[in-house]
Amino acid sequence: MLTDSAEKTATLKTSPDSEAANAIGNVLLPIARMAIANALGQAGQVDESSPRLNQLGASFVTLNQKGALRGCIGTLEAHRTLLADIKANALAAAFRDPRFAPVQVAELAVTQVEVSLLSAIQPIVVNSEREALDVLRPGIDGVVLEYRHYRSTFLPQVWEQLPEPELFLAHLKNKAGLPTDFWAEGIRLSIYGVSKWKELRNET
Repeated sequence: MLTDSAEKTATLKTSPDSEAANAIGNVLLPIARMAIANALGQAGQVDESSPRLNQLGASFVTLNQKGALRGCIGTLEAHRTLLADIKANALAAAFRDPRFAPVQVAELAVTQVEVSLLSAIQPIVVNSEREALDVLRPGIDGVVLEYRHYRSTFLPQVWEQLPEPELFLAHLKNKAGLPTDFWAEGIRLSIYGVSKWKELRNET
């Protein structure tokens, strides 16, 4: 079962409307949180009996504290079971995101967990940056940018902070280690969608 702090605060806010989608969200959020709690020495277990967990899945786990990012790690293409992917990405987001220090046990009570399940990645063909900006759908598309050994991605949620395609793409290039005004013939773009669920946490 969830730890006391999680039981009081782990309420779902879901983006999909279907009952089936909400049901898997109710499964994935506690698994992600418990993986982190167990790694920090807190005892407990949650339901891992859903057949969906044994299927291949690609996910991202995002951690926030009072609206600020605390960690985000994920998988772009499914290569292991959803259960293994959620646990691995939860641990990576908490302890191995190079942008942040590892999460400490005292932070758990104020950490909000969000889980995103990715659809299959679909390459898009564009011949210029202008075409790319015209094709991308704000608020809908997760985007992968690749150029030689450079690679980066933004989940669709990032559109909330970067709603203009020009700004979104510039930051995506910067995240990959490229200049914000860079464009070359070899750039490849792909898009994907997500189903996402997050905990609602009482921060007062």
